[in-house]
Amino acid sequence: MTRPILTSLLVSLALAASFAHAEDAVTIAFQTGVDPSKVAQADGDYEKATGKKINWRKFESGAEVIAAVASGDVPIGNIGSSPLAAAASRGLPIQTFLVTGVIGESEALVVRNGSGINKPADLVGKKIAVPYVSTTHYSLLAALKHWKVDAGKVNILNLRPSEIAAAWQRGDIDGAYVWEPALGKVKASGKVLTSSAEVSKWGAPTYDLWIVRQDFAQKNPDFLKQFVKVTGGVFDRYNKDPKGFASNPANVEKIARLTGSKPEEVTALLPGNVYPSLKEQSALLQKPFVKAVSDTSVFLKSQGKVDSLQADYSSYVTNQFINAALR
Repeated sequence: MTRPILTSLLVSLALAASFAHAEDAVTIAFQTGVDPSKVAQADGDYEKATGKKINWRKFESGAEVIAAVASGDVPIGNIGSSPLAAAASRGLPIQTFLVTGVIGESEALVVRNGSGINKPADLVGKKIAVPYVSTTHYSLLAALKHWKVDAGKVNILNLRPSEIAAAWQRGDIDGAYVWEPALGKVKASGKVLTSSAEVSKWGAPTYDLWIVRQDFAQKNPDFLKQFVKVTGGVFDRYNKDPKGFASNPANVEKIARLTGSKPEEVTALLPGNVYPSLKEQSALLQKPFVKAVSDTSVFLKSQGKVDSLQADYSSYVTNQFINAALR
């Protein structure tokens, strides 16, 4: 009887170790946007700081990230402010705990050379691709409203970035509002009609950010504090010498590898966004950001993209972990 009992004990211990290891691993959803924190991700700095194994999963759009977070498979995800507004309006139990960029020229509306689109009014009747409920979708709708172009008269197609690149290559679409690496591919044979930097000046700012499931946040505050510290540290390195950071071949290679962008595109796009310091984010992730989420939600509802609104969006935003990191 000794051998079966011993074998059973060893199996139990192995299973226990396996479950413990699984609990130590955190799955994080990231996207292909160009930002300095990709260097820390490539260097394994998040794992070193948190002491956890991280399974990084690449997604093509914020809508896909939201679906993964909603399912419970992924506790932390990188999305834009428009998907956040849509998810919060639906009551998904998430919080924004960190901003990875105030979006500028890294997202743009590009129209194909020879498409006959020379001014905003020419968009009527044309096929313009965009990932639905993304920051670029929100920016496209905001731009059309600013230009007084009826969005219902523009043939807006819901395509993921990789599908946009393929459709562009086939000649199936006239324009696209998208980010890297698809942005670089469409710009090669197109021209920028506007960018999110300009749309922001028209009153529709967009952000890239990190969200966390509230149940995970309650159980893992130190993990989030360390995650924030690593991101803040690499942002400080960038902001201290933006040109030096963006021209450093090692930094560029790491960002290009994770995003699928070309090195020259990384160098050009890094200055396209603003990367707020943790001190700046502590103030941003209070009333200013809550207002931005609320305004975005109201706009999405007016466009029929969300069914209802929350009375208050403050519970979907927290600077708790930023303040802990600053302390």
